[in-house]
Amino acid sequence: MYFYVDESGHTGLNLFDASQPRLYYGVISSPLDLDIAAEPTLKTLRAMLNVDRIHASQLGNGELVKIAPLLRQLAIDLDIRFDLHTVYKPDHAIIQFFEQTFDQGMNPAMSWTGYWTPLRYPLLVKLSQLFDEDMAKEAWEARIDTNDQQAEKKLINVCSSVINNLGMMKDARAKELISDAMNWVIKNPSEICYNISSKEKSLQISPNLVGFQSVILGIHQKLKSTSTEAKAIIVDRQSEFNRAQEYIHNFYQKQNDVHALGVLGMPEMDLRDFPKVPVICTPGDESAGLELVDVYLWIMKRIIEDKSIAPELEQLCEDQTNKGELQISDVSLNTIDKRWSEFFEQNMPDISSFTAEELERKEAFYEQDEARRKSHLEK
Repeated sequence: MYFYVDESGHTGLNLFDASQPRLYYGVISSPLDLDIAAEPTLKTLRAMLNVDRIHASQLGNGELVKIAPLLRQLAIDLDIRFDLHTVYKPDHAIIQFFEQTFDQGMNPAMSWTGYWTPLRYPLLVKLSQLFDEDMAKEAWEARIDTNDQQAEKKLINVCSSVINNLGMMKDARAKELISDAMNWVIKNPSEICYNISSKEKSLQISPNLVGFQSVILGIHQKLKSTSTEAKAIIVDRQSEFNRAQEYIHNFYQKQNDVHALGVLGMPEMDLRDFPKVPVICTPGDESAGLELVDVYLWIMKRIIEDKSIAPELEQLCEDQTNKGELQISDVSLNTIDKRWSEFFEQNMPDISSFTAEELERKEAFYEQDEARRKSHLEK
């Protein structure tokens, strides 16, 4: 299987550009090398449009409609599949804040179950409701500030603001955990290792890398579900993030013997048979596969953003949905809330089904963990 990856909505480390709040990654896959198999058809389409390359944003609805029927047929002939991965960038700032300050391995005032089980997700959503845009901005500024003193000052400000907003929270347990975790960070800001140490490290926590991580894990899942192997993974060349993309791909590649079961309802991590091929960074004007990704990504982005799109073009993405294999992965607080709300609705334990011994063990664990974490609040 051949994969071609392109992105849109790139604003680097600026998460709060109102005109581009979402980062998009589009992935096209085919059992054929599209740089060879699709090139003759694309050459014809370019001639029809009188262009050197097909750039969807430059051509727009009016021009792309002219080639829509041939693009549909090409997708059928070459068994082209399209998948979409998105990151809602303002939410990324709050998710990063949670991951760093509520990590029970670093913040001893946090409960074990509140971080290492699915209970972390409703807590994250409740925490996010205490944030406004200014707080999210300051949390992100602190995260990417390489000056430790400046970063810690901003971090303390955010934690204090979170505590000040706790009055609006009705969930007593969430309120207690958030208050305790934030107070511990305020007293021990350097212990959290909140900010990055260099500009190079900042690329590894950018929404681009979170989106690309979703891409490569999606590729791995597709290969597993179809019992196929990756022949090539072609990524659009752009100087800023290619090295970081290669880094995250190589990281997972080295973990290809990892198989961690989803303990207590947490997601499973199975990296066995992770793609052995490297990421190949190729200029977009030198790859027919990347040329096709650009078109599909532009169409899907306009659909999601509720912008005008010709029905003939919308049909290209509907065809993908009708195949029943379209993956759409979204990193956002809304998606997290929806997914895990459904999980808890379907998996709420029936207390009456527990034996007295099981209830006693659970209570003992809770009391032991509470004593542990509360002991750190006194320091």
